This record gives sequence, C-alpha cells and structure tokens, in this order.
Amino acid sequence: MNRVYVPKDSTAQSLGADEVAAAFSAQGFEVIRTGSRGLFWLEPLVEIETAAGRFGYGPVGAADVEGLIAADIENAGSHPLAIGLIEEHPYLKSQQRLTFKRMGVVDPASLSDYLAHGGYAGLRAALSMTGGEIVQTVTDSGLRGRGGAAFPTGIKWKTVLDQAVTEKYVTCNADEGDSGTFADRLIMEGDPFTLIEGMTIAGIAVGATQGFIYCRVEYPESIAALRIAIAAAKAGGYLGADVCGSGKRFELDVRVAAGAYVCGEETSMLQSIEGKRGEVRVRPPLPAIEGLFGKPTIVNNVMSLASVPVILEKGAAHYRDFGMGRSRGTIALQLAGNLKRGGLVERAFGVTLREILYDYGGGSASGRPIKAVQVGGPLGAYVPESQFDTPLDYEAFAAIGALVGHGGIVAFDDTADMAALARYAFEFCAYESCGKCTPCRIGSTRGANVIDNLLAGNQPERQKALLGELCETLLHGSLCGLGGMTPFPVQSAMKHFPDEFEPRKRH
Repeated sequence: MNRVYVPKDSTAQSLGADEVAAAFSAQGFEVIRTGSRGLFWLEPLVEIETAAGRFGYGPVGAADVEGLIAADIENAGSHPLAIGLIEEHPYLKSQQRLTFKRMGVVDPASLSDYLAHGGYAGLRAALSMTGGEIVQTVTDSGLRGRGGAAFPTGIKWKTVLDQAVTEKYVTCNADEGDSGTFADRLIMEGDPFTLIEGMTIAGIAVGATQGFIYCRVEYPESIAALRIAIAAAKAGGYLGADVCGSGKRFELDVRVAAGAYVCGEETSMLQSIEGKRGEVRVRPPLPAIEGLFGKPTIVNNVMSLASVPVILEKGAAHYRDFGMGRSRGTIALQLAGNLKRGGLVERAFGVTLREILYDYGGGSASGRPIKAVQVGGPLGAYVPESQFDTPLDYEAFAAIGALVGHGGIVAFDDTADMAALARYAFEFCAYESCGKCTPCRIGSTRGANVIDNLLAGNQPERQKALLGELCETLLHGSLCGLGGMTPFPVQSAMKHFPDEFEPRKRH
C-alpha cells in the first residue's frame, strides 16, 4: 500500500480529516499526518504518493475513501475528487514559498522529516558566525516585523545584542487574535521546527539563553504540536545546554495566553508571561532594553522568526531579491471572508490586492461584486475596489491610509453595511481594552454611541464632527495600537462610503 498524506491542522480536523485518516488506516494504508497546504476550500485534502509525485484528491470525506480506493488512487486513478499533481496546482505553483516551503509536505512531529527537507541548515550556518554577523545578515535581508508595525527585525536584534548584560530573552508573540488570520497557526501546527529554529538562531545571535512562545489559548493543536517539537529538538541536541555541540545554550518553553486580544501588544504579552495582568506598559524603556523580567528581550511574531532560517541558509541577498522598495522577502496573505477560495498565499511583496482576490480568491463566494476588503485584522482600514490595484507593500499601503499588518484579508461584497462595520471597530476595542488609558477605555464606548446617534439623525453634522475628533484623540492619545488603530476602519469607511453614514429612516 502507498503512503497517504492527510492534514492534521485545525481547519482540516474541523472538516473531518481525522475520520478520513482513520478510514484509510483501516484499509491498510500508511497514513502520514501533515500540516495544511493552505487550500482550505479543498480540505480535507488527501495526497497519495505516486511515481510521478503526490497526487491530490479533495475535499474528501470518510464516506469517499472506499470509492477512492476502488478508483485505483495508488496509480492516480480518475475520480470526481481528483485534483492532479498537487505541486502543479495553479494556486500553489504560482506562489513563492520560502517560509512555508515545508507546509503540508512534512510530518510536523518528526525531526528526521524536518532534517530531510533542509531543516536546521540555517542554524548550522549561524553557528559558524559571530552574533554580530548573524544580526547583520538579518538586517541586510530587509526582514521587517510581520506583526503590524513592520519594524526592521535586524535593528531590534542589534539593540538587544548591544546590551551589556548576561541575561537576555527571546519571545515569540503567537497570540494570533486578528480576524481572518491563521498563518501563525499553520506554521505552529504544520512546521513547528521552523519557528523553533528561528528562535534558536535569534538566541545565539544576541546571547539569550531562554525563549518563550506565547501562544493563544484558543490554539490547543498549536500548543500540543509545539511541545512535541520542542521535546524532539531537545532530544536531538538542537535545544538545551549544548546546541549542536557548540557549547551554546538555548532553552525554549511555551506559555499559554489567557484569551485577551490586548496581549498581542508586545508589552502586554511580557506582562502576561511574567504572571501579571495583561496591560500595556508605558514606553520607554523599550523591551529591547528592559523587557521580560526587566532584561533585554527580542519580541517578534511567528512569521518574523520563521523567516529567519531560510535567510541564514540561503543568505541575505537571496531573501532580499524578493519584494519591492523597502518591503523585502515574501508575505503570507490569508484569504477569508466572502471569497470562493479561502486559504494561504505566500508571495513576494508587490503583488496587488486585485490579483490576490481574483487570481487566488476566485472572487466573492456570493457571486456579487467585492465592495471592500479589510486588510490587517479587525483594526485595519477598509480598502475600496478603486484601490484594489495597490501593491502589497508597507509604504504603498501607508500612502492610501491602510496597513498590511499580519496579512489577513477579509472580503465583503456589495451588501455589506459599512457603518455597522465601523461601529463594530469601536465595540471590539471596548470589549478588548485593558482599560489602562482613557482614550481607549472611554473613547471606544463613546464612538459606538456617536455612530448610533448619527444614524438615528440626532444632529448628524455635529455627530460627524464629534466622530472625527474622537478618532483623532484615539489615534494620538492611546498607549498602544488597540486604541491607536481603532480609527483606521472607522475613518476609511467614512471616507470611501460616506453615503452609508447618512441618517436612516426608522422602521
């Protein structure tokens, strides 16, 4: 019997992948559980190992297994669910997978599988370099933070490296709470060794001996996968007191978040890891100088750290050759909302929203025109159809008042109520606020009230002026990005869809 590959990530599991795997196993097949390829509309996606390569079928249910076997899938037999050689699928073939090159390919629990597919080549290269050389390589690659602010990763690492203390930390912010985002989860569930390797390189680079992955409690599969991979890496000598026989120490643990969106902000995350209430710290000092337990700390998100191994393996120039302007390398774009083909797309910076929405997303699932997309999470700006040709680039998006953020793209068709969506931004902020600063704590609740008054026709011009002033107060007076970014969806919705903010007749 041939090998059958069935995803084990949360999306595939929710669609019945465990039952599909059990059905193949009962028929005597060797079943390998992998991460997802990111073609969510085809999950559970089953791949059979053939002489020509992995041949795909999907979406497969447990009831389809006997029919697939009868169709001679071991020899890529014809079947209504047949997709063809998976590597040739247009959705995958046109991508530029650097960080996600092993996604859906390897068994995430197998260190030997990771090594067989090029794993730890980056760490081996790093161990032959000084800390300064590693940091310079990351700097030269042009890698910027994939969490929202897009701060150059190398500069952050250099600041930690330059601190003349012996105790330092590396932290990974895996509290992926933005709506429409799932790239971090796909890495943790499908290729956790990549993240572990990236964090180990970071620790070796700046002289940190302890790392923490702060993973959201809503990701139990990610937490389990990380802990299995950490144990395997330690047993294999890739973590611990003597990393790869180098004499250098790096330990790694997982900390489980308590479900607060605000802990996606770096200083709130540090508070939570320390066992304190998750609320924003006033800066300065920056975490790179006084971070976790008052020590210099690297704070990066999953995608930033998972991009590091390929940079060290292939060199800074290889990574920098992808992208445009000051946005170098690739970005993981997550397609969600009203789209026919939701999933993950890794492309070099510079691809346009229109290409992503139609060439990959296939247009709206409803068949109606796409009216707007929200990029960068629940506090990202709404981008109208007239701006869909904007390239995915940090500076290009900033020029239109939007942000790339974590790369989440949520599409809405022409039935969407933009005023209601703007109001939701205030509701979301009010619910998730840590309460430390007044603009966020009070302004979010007040904003929802102002929109209600505006739509009810209660002195609409005054309400519009008040809404503008309130947004400016949140933007400039909040301690962190939760309050500071809440105006983005509100202001963009009012700018691009002003007619929807006119008073409405009561029914």
